[in-house]
Amino acid sequence: MTKSILQLDHVGVRFDALRAVDDVSLDVRRGERRAIIGPNGAGKTTLFNAITGVVPPSSGRVVFEGRNITHAPPHRRADWGISRTFQITNLFPSLTVRQNMELAIRGLTPRKFSFFGSPAATDEERAQADSALTLSRLAARADSAVNELSYGEQRQLEIAMALAPNPRLLLLDEPAAGLSPAERVIVANIIRALPKDITIVLIEHDMDLVLSLVDWVTCLNNGQFLAEGTPADIRNNADIQNVYLGKARHHA
Repeated sequence: MTKSILQLDHVGVRFDALRAVDDVSLDVRRGERRAIIGPNGAGKTTLFNAITGVVPPSSGRVVFEGRNITHAPPHRRADWGISRTFQITNLFPSLTVRQNMELAIRGLTPRKFSFFGSPAATDEERAQADSALTLSRLAARADSAVNELSYGEQRQLEIAMALAPNPRLLLLDEPAAGLSPAERVIVANIIRALPKDITIVLIEHDMDLVLSLVDWVTCLNNGQFLAEGTPADIRNNADIQNVYLGKARHHA
């Protein structure tokens, strides 16, 4: 079994004349905790979209577990073990936490197309939901309506929904955005405690937070690869400090 779970080979994403991602290559190892940092407009979320199939690469290849998935649709990538969260919460506020979880799980199965049979969750779906809620520290809130949750708890629910299908690669797009310092600690602890068989790639504004969570950091600028290394390498690199940790400190 290859040590790499995700490989990007000279990936580019263009929107007319704009090169949002420009010739980026990455090699993410199994079990790794990787951060993608860079100023606003660096192409970080667009890169996530290319990995998950939300936007097709204009050039290059995306390889997951040895499979070329460059042109595969998002639902196939989800079937193969890729899951993600988004910058903006996208939940059903009038439903309970558990109901949101069950809908997320059912959305990845053929049952989502069925108009017949019981709408109740299966034992397997309930077990998946309970496991993900436990990992995200929301088990005690399973029967609460989403509109009763704090914003931090809603972010935890999004992580739980991304974990529900048992992904092998989890992409977290600014999981601590908009959270209070106390809520950031909770989310950070959730990420640290996730099983090592889940490879994590994350984007996050809070540099102190992100550098405490990951093994390896990739820096982008203007859609292009700039540098990569350990958190210590990033902290000690004068050029990166100036661009990302100095004047652009809050725009990762």
